[in-house]
Amino acid sequence: MSAARYAVFGHPVAHSLSPRIHTSFARDCGLSIQYAAIDAAPGTFAEQLAQFAAGGGRGANVTLPLKQVALAQCAETSEFAARAGAVNTLSPLPHGGWRGDNTDGVGLVRDLTRRHGLDLRARRTLVLGAGGAARAAAFALLDAGVSDLMIINRTPERADALADAIGQPRRVHTRYWQDLPNCGGFELIVNATSAGHAGKGLDLPIELMTSHTLCYDLSYGGAAFPFLAWARVARAAQAIDGLGMLIEQAAESFELWHGQRPDTDALYAQLRAELPLHATD
Repeated sequence: MSAARYAVFGHPVAHSLSPRIHTSFARDCGLSIQYAAIDAAPGTFAEQLAQFAAGGGRGANVTLPLKQVALAQCAETSEFAARAGAVNTLSPLPHGGWRGDNTDGVGLVRDLTRRHGLDLRARRTLVLGAGGAARAAAFALLDAGVSDLMIINRTPERADALADAIGQPRRVHTRYWQDLPNCGGFELIVNATSAGHAGKGLDLPIELMTSHTLCYDLSYGGAAFPFLAWARVARAAQAIDGLGMLIEQAAESFELWHGQRPDTDALYAQLRAELPLHATD
């Protein structure tokens, strides 16, 4: 019997650690799977996903820039994916079509609270960006109890649209990017932009920082270096990349597909040693 087929779709996607992570989880759980990385531009994603399904695909992850595009391919979605308006996990339905889930939010919260010991309750929080990853982060952080959430995006209309979708005007606010120096300090700053993937910084003001601010980039490895470098210069209390979130959201996807919850700590330690947080390491 051939191994069950799984994949991650993205554009670009060759750098993705998802094949390695899921293969490691499967080995630890005594399962045999094939997990590939499939490069799919937004305009070709639907066709390539259909080909994957026709070839026996049993499940797929979705990464940049396809998380909102994937939502349109789902016959059914989880409650959280519907709220976030973005999907990162696809599972086949018994009678055809896909069910869409979003495990990014729970992966972020698990990494922050369980691995890094952060109490999210009552924290004033800034989310930079308004794409699929930002949407999941915003909803999950609010569910976890942050007191006040500000969303800022280079295109302010997208930030406003996300705030409207959340529908909690007393807790969620938006400002223009140029207003950042006047926004005050935040206890948690989450970078959900894709700027780091192009090696670009965000030109952020030091006024955002307090003595106990935690800065978190949803990207990992080199893509997180520009934001984390700014965080250290600005004297953040902690500066963390999204490697832990990547592993935790993958574990959630794995459990949805296989009914087993893999251990994540050993793999995190292994990959952390290979992908140090400091750009100079």
